Amino acid sequence: MAAIVPRIGRRAPLIARLARGTPSFTQPSIGRSRAPNSKPLRTAFPVSLSAREFHATSKDQEREPIKNSPRALLPEFSLKDKVIIVSGGAQGLGLVQAEALLEAGATVHVFDRQPEPGPDSKYQAVARRAVGELETTLVYHQIDVRTGVDRINDVTEEIANQHGHIDGLIAAAGIQQETPALEYTAADADRMLGVNVTGVLMTAQAVARQMVRRKTEGSLVLIASMSGTIANRGLICPVYNASKAAVIQLGRNLASEWGQHGIRVNTISPGYIVTEMVEKLFEQFPERRTEWPTHNMLNKLSKPEDYRGAAVYLLSDASRFMTGADLRIDGGHAAW
Repeated sequence: MAAIVPRIGRRAPLIARLARGTPSFTQPSIGRSRAPNSKPLRTAFPVSLSAREFHATSKDQEREPIKNSPRALLPEFSLKDKVIIVSGGAQGLGLVQAEALLEAGATVHVFDRQPEPGPDSKYQAVARRAVGELETTLVYHQIDVRTGVDRINDVTEEIANQHGHIDGLIAAAGIQQETPALEYTAADADRMLGVNVTGVLMTAQAVARQMVRRKTEGSLVLIASMSGTIANRGLICPVYNASKAAVIQLGRNLASEWGQHGIRVNTISPGYIVTEMVEKLFEQFPERRTEWPTHNMLNKLSKPEDYRGAAVYLLSDASRFMTGADLRIDGGHAAW
């Protein structure tokens, strides 16, 4: 059989012509010498050799690193001088995220329906740390986001007047109920949707009104759930899941309406979180402690502390071009 020889010879002139007509690109060399008679390669457009500038908004060009934090911390993650409201911040995920905001330099106001926790509570421990170690403040307001709409608006306006601005919100107030759909009552459904959807809307609305009134930009974070995207296997919570799907869609729509005012709106969708309430649930259903971790790709359950960074990110300038998005943090549960 005859040998197959590449027929390159006749195409060489064409290749040479193409090479002459194609712009060449080169990266600047540092500490590297060229041959004595070589000429620099020309490019189709000029290459700037100036130092890379930090992409920052005008208001944070002079921002200092966060107090009591490593000097290497990126300044766009700083919440220094920002005022942020956290609903549902007396305990659980809301309190853990509130502490993260304090550590990043923010002043935090908590809305919660229960009376202010006592001196031995985790909340008061965080409040003392805010004043003593972090040199900021954590302020408590007893408000029911479902029934206290007028108070939400009044207190939010007072906060804006006190500080001159409100910069952010974490809407973490929510309730859960495990009931089959055939047994759900209208009253239970109204209560669930009233807290998880209407309460979130009314809180976000009150904060956004003050931002618009004072012409200040800001960021709103609504706590949704992976259950707003999936139906949880073995966990019968039809109305809760529907409410969290509504929060995700609410976030998109508020983002589309309020973007013109410089107000960003995003949602966080956590996976299963081991809180004090969930620990009590495990006492009632011990099999869930071992079964639930197998539903995600990391084979473990999350803790409230796993969502600290997400809160700071979404409320800071680090996410300044992010809005209308859902940040799902579920260990890969919904990616199967």
